[in-house]
Order: sequence, then C-alpha cells, then structure tokens
Amino acid sequence: MPIRRAGVAAERVLGAGGVRPAMPIQRAAVAAERRRERSRTGGNVRALSPRRTENPTEQAVAETASLEDARRAAGGTGSSDPLVAGLRRAGLLRLLVLHLCGQEPCYGNQLMDRISGLSGGLVAVNPNTMYPLLRQLEADGLIRGEWEHPERRSRRFYRLTEAGEDERVRLAGALEPRLDAAAEAIAAVRRELRTGA
Repeated sequence: MPIRRAGVAAERVLGAGGVRPAMPIQRAAVAAERRRERSRTGGNVRALSPRRTENPTEQAVAETASLEDARRAAGGTGSSDPLVAGLRRAGLLRLLVLHLCGQEPCYGNQLMDRISGLSGGLVAVNPNTMYPLLRQLEADGLIRGEWEHPERRSRRFYRLTEAGEDERVRLAGALEPRLDAAAEAIAAVRRELRTGA
C-alpha cells in the first residue's frame, strides 16, 4: 500500500521488525546528495540547500530571505536609517508636528509635505504614521483639530494648544544635543571628503 512522505512515494514493506518504508530510487539519490553536502559543509546540510516541502507556499517561505536581510537590502531613509532613526525615536516627528502646528493651522497632508521639504527628504512620513500621531496628539490635548467644512469633513486643521507649546519646548530642549551631534558628524564627514581626496 503506497504512502506519501516528504514528497516521495514509499511502499510499506513488512520486515522482521514490523513495517518499514522502502527507499525508492529518488529517495536514494536525495540521500546520496545530502551525504555529499554534509561532507562539503562539515555536516551543515541546511547551509547549501533550502528545506523542500510538498506545499508550494511553505517552499516559497523556506526560500525567502530573513526579515533582517530584507530590511538591510531595502536601504533608503526612514526609521531604519541610522542617521535619522535615533532622532525619530527621541521624538523628532512629534516635535516637528508641534512646531509646524504652532506656526499656523495645518492639516495632515500639508504636514507630511512640509516635514519632507524641511528635512530634505530625510524624514519621510506616510499617512499611516501621520494620522495616528495627529489623533494621539489631539487625545493628549497637545493640538486641537477643527474641520475646514464641518458639514463635509474635508480637511481637519490642527492648532497647537498651551499644553502643546510646553511639550514642544520640552522636546526641543531634549533633541537639541542630538541634532547638534548629527550636524557635527555630517560636517566632519564633509570636511574629510573635501580634504582627504
């Protein structure tokens, strides 16, 4: 009676000890290849060959790069960018939103454009980051939002509150040393590149 195991057909063969699967030619070839790989890699078979499964989805997952490798390969700016990541974690985006809302009433897309322009594209913000931040700042009482046309809910303009101004001042003080350090590091790299050639 045939059974399926690891994508290879095997037969049940009665032996002295009971039931054992026979090894068809395909399994013998795979086993021989694995032995050769073990001898080349010092026993680490997985280093050379990905896990094989019958399920195409499982096979695709087994052959994909790790999440860390994918993040490294993606490159670009954002929270994984070492130049900006520490500043973002320290509250740079929050500070910029509070600062811009303190200058004039702003809406979400306008804030994203202004932050990208102000930072020369180093601080990239998408709606999935901006709108939850705006809702959180409003819930914390740091900004106050009003609809441009309340009956249509077209744009929501945000203004800084008194508590928001206090938080803006606190964040600016906390981030100033980090911004100074980043500026000094960039200036040192520029000096080296100009004089070191």
